[in-house]
Amino acid sequence: MNTLWRRLLAEFLGTMLLVTAVVGSGIMATTLSPNDVGLQLLENSIATALALGALILTFGPVSGAHFNPVVSAADWFLGRRSGTGLKIKDLFGYAAAQTLGAIAGSILANLMFDLAPVTMSAKERTAGHLWLGEIIAVVGLLLLIFALGRSGRASVAPAAVGAYIGAAYWFTSSTSFANPSVTVGRAFTDTFAGIAPASVPGFVVAQIAGLIIGVGVLLALYPTAGDIADDIVVEPSRTV
Repeated sequence: MNTLWRRLLAEFLGTMLLVTAVVGSGIMATTLSPNDVGLQLLENSIATALALGALILTFGPVSGAHFNPVVSAADWFLGRRSGTGLKIKDLFGYAAAQTLGAIAGSILANLMFDLAPVTMSAKERTAGHLWLGEIIAVVGLLLLIFALGRSGRASVAPAAVGAYIGAAYWFTSSTSFANPSVTVGRAFTDTFAGIAPASVPGFVVAQIAGLIIGVGVLLALYPTAGDIADDIVVEPSRTV
């Protein structure tokens, strides 16, 4: 197993580059297609899906490529009875690394497009239907990831998870943030992908609700899902 500091570095870098892709492609989309919001979302979603798949391939062998506290929390909770998955101290470390990485990702995207490093978003996303969208996005994500692991298909997670997030941009009302750390990070950019700081708590609460519901559904469908927690999102290499 890789040392904790190496896994935390992988989670920091992976989440940073994921948010850089989300925010940067959003900025590019509004520049190239200034009068077509639908085309902007298409460009943003395709770039995000492709980047997420590539990042899982890159960092998965080191940390499992969670890049998301709800995935890490589910991994810890489901694996705790069978002695697999993250330990509690690892969970807090993962969440901190992911959140700091997400903030750094927004700052990096802002700088690449010649904006101020921190431009707090003014885009309000506060409504019950948006929170419902976040719950659905998180439940679906957890079901996909653990179903792949339980069926021995974790190797296809990069493509499958990227495809799911790309699709969820379109079928959820919230455009599928599905990630507390990414939600916090996206508050630091007043661009297409931003979210106002005042809207962040509602999204995070909805994502935690999705975590609870998702774990419950997983236990109903796959009672032994915790046995494969070491393989989530992808199995880390033992030799890296």
